[in-house]
Amino acid sequence: MFTYVKAFDGQQYSTLKRQCLQSGLLFEDPRFPATDDSLFYQGNRIGRVVWKRPRELCEDPHLFVDGISAHDLHQGQLGNCWFVAACSSLASRESLWQKVIPDWKEQEWDTERPESYAGIFHFRFWRFGEWVDVVIDDRLPTVDNQLVYCHSDDSNEFWSAMVEKAYAKVYGCYEALDGGNTADALVDFTGGVSEPVDLLEGQMATDEGSAQPAATTVEDMEARLDCGLVKGHAYAVTDVRKVRLGHGLLAFFKSEKLQMIRMRNPWGEKEWSGPWSDSRPPPPPIKTPTTYSLPTRGAHHYSNL
Repeated sequence: MFTYVKAFDGQQYSTLKRQCLQSGLLFEDPRFPATDDSLFYQGNRIGRVVWKRPRELCEDPHLFVDGISAHDLHQGQLGNCWFVAACSSLASRESLWQKVIPDWKEQEWDTERPESYAGIFHFRFWRFGEWVDVVIDDRLPTVDNQLVYCHSDDSNEFWSAMVEKAYAKVYGCYEALDGGNTADALVDFTGGVSEPVDLLEGQMATDEGSAQPAATTVEDMEARLDCGLVKGHAYAVTDVRKVRLGHGLLAFFKSEKLQMIRMRNPWGEKEWSGPWSDSRPPPPPIKTPTTYSLPTRGAHHYSNL
């Protein structure tokens, strides 16, 4: 089914890339230049920033290293956990991220044809009822040769930094992403609708086709709770399950179930430390069933509802 896509700011990706290849020059985006104006609207607060292309940061850059994963994302020096959490949810659904990152194979670095690289990328977001195609160059802000903002575990993987730059361009500058709503970002990534779910009411969102964010209350912003959660912080929901209690046949015949939710913290600095965490066993008499095991990796949090 054909979907109409509008060129953001009138910039046509295919036309601009062809012009760069013909001239032999890497793309430099005049609409989102490598200056402080693209970073801040209230003044520079992080010091001297040097814009560098991925090949200046590593020898073998790629959009994806070993595929795309929610574990690829780490928040940088920007309060955009809402955006990073949305990207984590996006990465878990191939049908969704391929909408945001179109023609990803064609956009990937080709080591066998380096002359085909033009330093230009494009990404798509759903904005006000239509898909828009956003063009960027590959110059990224760094301090001391390290990416300032969103980055991956792998130093040569750049899809998250590129998507963040395109999203910042739509918003006007990087600083405009400082504070936001994860649900809004997911709408921009999917073209879908958002629906709040009050966990205190016992509702559970288990639709396999949905991308699920989570957030704590905003009172005492950034206060760290004893259980490991951070107030006013956005998390990505990576799994929701109803777990049978007990072991073996007892679990099979027992009707009682425990509702559990798994979340990922894009900061990766503070983990859930309550029941079912890495450091604490489940509270007796409930035991983690052998019929369903959630592996712990990175900054994931396990919590009963």
